[in-house]
Amino acid sequence: MVIFELKGEHIALCDLLKIEGIADSGGQGKAMVAEGLVMVDGETELRKTAKIRAGQIVACMGQEIQVVAEK
Repeated sequence: MVIFELKGEHIALCDLLKIEGIADSGGQGKAMVAEGLVMVDGETELRKTAKIRAGQIVACMGQEIQVVAEK
């Protein structure tokens, strides 16, 4: 599991996928969400720009990202 330190209140789901290298671009991240390949807290997430906040876990393509508040 990868730990992502969130700067600010939230990050768009497609941007998180791009930053963590799961998607090559924001557009690819949006396509992955649209195809139902992304789960947030164990539920399939279909909103491409869903606001991901500290405490959530994003799973995609066999990888998990735990979002934590910046220290």
